[in-house]
Amino acid sequence: MEAKRISSNDLSDLPSPDTQRWVIRRKAQVLAAIESGRISRAEACARYRISEAELRLWERAITCAGVPGLRVTRVQIYRPVFEAGEILPSAK
Repeated sequence: MEAKRISSNDLSDLPSPDTQRWVIRRKAQVLAAIESGRISRAEACARYRISEAELRLWERAITCAGVPGLRVTRVQIYRPVFEAGEILPSAK
């Protein structure tokens, strides 16, 4: 049996383009695909209809607070911290 290879253009494991409910896992999947080069930032913004600012906020949330920082309530609470690029003690 031959192993199935996933091409770099195969985005089937990413959230659906019509995603409306952005849970932590889905945000992390998109960010990982961008980081690995499977999808560009511009492609991700167009595919998911999100702004560059929102994408930057997700990235800062992970940098500052780790994956739990992607939780909507955390983003709401820590938005000023994430926008300033500060790192929370729990994420060090």
